[in-house]
Amino acid sequence: MNAFGPKTLLKCQKGCVASSQVLATEIGVKILKKGGNAADSAVAVAAALNLLEPCSTGLGGDAFCLFYHKASNTVKGLNASGRSPKSLTLDVVKKMGYNEENKPPVSSPLNITVPGACAGWVDCVEKFGSGKLTLQEILQPAIELAESGFQMTSPITQYHWEEGSYLLSDKKNLHGNELLVKDKSTGEFFPPKLGQTFKNPTFAQVLKSIAKHGKNGFYKGWVADAIVDTVQNMGGFLTHEDLENHKSEFVVPISIEYKGFRLWEIPPNGQGLVALEVLNILKNFNFSEMQHNSAEYLHILAEAIRLSFNDALKYCGDMDFCEPPLNLLLSEDYGQKLAKKIKKDKAMECSEIEQNGTSHGDTVYFTTADTDGNFCSFINSNYMGFGTGIVPKGCGFSLQNRGRNFTLELGHPNALEPCKRPYHTIIPAMLTDASTGEAVMSYGVMGGFMQPQGHVQVLLNMLEYGMNPQQALDAPRLLVGSGHLGAVGKVNLETGISKEVIEALKRLGHDVNGPVTGFKRALYGRGQIIANRQFWKDDATPLNCLWAGSDIRADGKAMGVETFCG
Repeated sequence: MNAFGPKTLLKCQKGCVASSQVLATEIGVKILKKGGNAADSAVAVAAALNLLEPCSTGLGGDAFCLFYHKASNTVKGLNASGRSPKSLTLDVVKKMGYNEENKPPVSSPLNITVPGACAGWVDCVEKFGSGKLTLQEILQPAIELAESGFQMTSPITQYHWEEGSYLLSDKKNLHGNELLVKDKSTGEFFPPKLGQTFKNPTFAQVLKSIAKHGKNGFYKGWVADAIVDTVQNMGGFLTHEDLENHKSEFVVPISIEYKGFRLWEIPPNGQGLVALEVLNILKNFNFSEMQHNSAEYLHILAEAIRLSFNDALKYCGDMDFCEPPLNLLLSEDYGQKLAKKIKKDKAMECSEIEQNGTSHGDTVYFTTADTDGNFCSFINSNYMGFGTGIVPKGCGFSLQNRGRNFTLELGHPNALEPCKRPYHTIIPAMLTDASTGEAVMSYGVMGGFMQPQGHVQVLLNMLEYGMNPQQALDAPRLLVGSGHLGAVGKVNLETGISKEVIEALKRLGHDVNGPVTGFKRALYGRGQIIANRQFWKDDATPLNCLWAGSDIRADGKAMGVETFCG
């Protein structure tokens, strides 16, 4: 139960699961043992995490996944993000007194977009699943756990649950108590404490409805009624029509080659573009001449991140409404052009990098692999912790505030419009061999605008510095941005980066914050990794083995179906 305690690299075979909660990981492994594949297991984990970590994720939020299909040797994408209400326009919001400098409060029902997670779960099973297990069988472990309850043994989760509980306790939020524990003596509600048991029977009923009716068990019927009634009673715009018209989208992932490997990301409205553009810039530097987390290394990394975010925040939006110039932004010539902007002896001035975008985030990322060689890289989020914190009556989950990420500037690619998906921070990743196309690693790092930054740093830790999955996750990180509040601003350095390096970065002109310690390390996200060969080593001989790691900044673990590898 010690927060940030050491974890050990896992070697296993016949399937693996890595998530931020031990019980969720165990449920995912259980599904694999029953004959389910990586997609089936991922959805079971997603459902369990809604119960175990509602301060980060749930049915009131959105999801994305990348699925490596071994039989066809292809990476497939699923965008399960929701759209804005049909009746919510920029004019409506501005008449209410809001603009880009004065956005609605983070907990405002105006920020509620259609929850996309449910459709994503069902579509993931139907499109990528094994076909051997029903949706009922996949959701049943989470249903049983919600009804019987679980003991709170996760100190990091308990801390963030308590930190965000003010939203649930708000008197205007009539049903927030469904995610709290009642004191039998005083009648007061509070977040579960370490050692206490938390049950969520109302959430179990929602899962039963989905298990029986599929998407219609959520987007129609009593669950939809509860969502619409609660949102509209609090002044929001979501309607039954918005829910009924929702659908996920199967997308072609975007990618870039880096030193013999190919990194895959979800295209916009996701921000995977940032990770790819950063790598495209970093191709032009020689890391063999730099020590890991040295001032030189972190300086170049921070500058590349700033340049890439500047493009993403300028162009990224719902591709049904805009056409970001992806071919240009990911071209070799453009990467070289941006690399030349980076001065080794001085940080760029603000005038050289436009200052765009503010945000916040909290999410769960998890990954699964099965005995057939399939991998599922999955991410699910409420956005800011509990999101708006608004809980539909009798549902046991809170509604996201993903609409907060729209800009209120007319004409911007990410400007608020009806039935539009906002700029999205949550992104899963997948790494394949550039020559063969075969999956090498399924991984991700959650945490708002940290996510593409984490994708790059973890990958460089392995490809450039020879770290194994657990070491790559454990290594101290850099975050460009004001905490989870934006993609620009300070360079935040995690504990473990030396004072000498911090002072050197300051001399280069960086506005540095750090070292960041304790629970504030949530800034740097929480990652999970499953790899199918030791590609980080020079003598990487393929074996019938999986190597997995689970972030020390989270309460979870990686677990295999069988933990013996020969």
